[in-house]
Amino acid sequence: MEVTVSGELFTLLPQRAVWWKRQGLLLVADMHLGKVNHFRKAGMPVPAKASDKNWEILIGLVQKLKPQRLICIGDLFHSHYNSDWEMLGQFIRNFSQLSFELITGNHDILSNHQYNRNNIVLHGEVLQMDQIILTHIPTETQLRGTYTISGHVHPGIQLTGKGKQKITLPCFYFSKRQAYLPAFGMFTGLSRVLPEKNDRIFAIADNTVIRV
Repeated sequence: MEVTVSGELFTLLPQRAVWWKRQGLLLVADMHLGKVNHFRKAGMPVPAKASDKNWEILIGLVQKLKPQRLICIGDLFHSHYNSDWEMLGQFIRNFSQLSFELITGNHDILSNHQYNRNNIVLHGEVLQMDQIILTHIPTETQLRGTYTISGHVHPGIQLTGKGKQKITLPCFYFSKRQAYLPAFGMFTGLSRVLPEKNDRIFAIADNTVIRV
């Protein structure tokens, strides 16, 4: 599914990511790497396969699209250091041609040393690329003519069937000047959005992106 904002064409992927072909850039948000191990360490019965699935999807995207850059729009790692951080370092070394970059979010609490030793490029809280502004937490301050793409929200859209059955699906949410990307991490939960008139919602279902 393709969408155009501020003259830029983006491809919305069912893997909960965005391909910005003109920039050779893969955009993801809210990866929350290490979250599964974080909860398992706390004694919660979380299946380890959820973490494996995240890596499988990420590696598949990079192999298929061959991006020059991968930017995570905040919440790359869920919390304090655990073994998943070393898995991230191995991933970056295996794809040495890829620039792995981070716009910091509220969960990105590791020391700069950890990011530097894994060759992660840090951009702080905001990165502007032409007329597109990337920031983890949505901002009300926007320059004229710009469009903001954020994470943080973990948007989900509730759909109702003919039998009044309901299901909430992860989605891409595009309003007039602000977009919210779905959380890339599989173990992140959803926050139901209430679209207004003229907002564009693209739900992810059965490995397909559909406009609703």
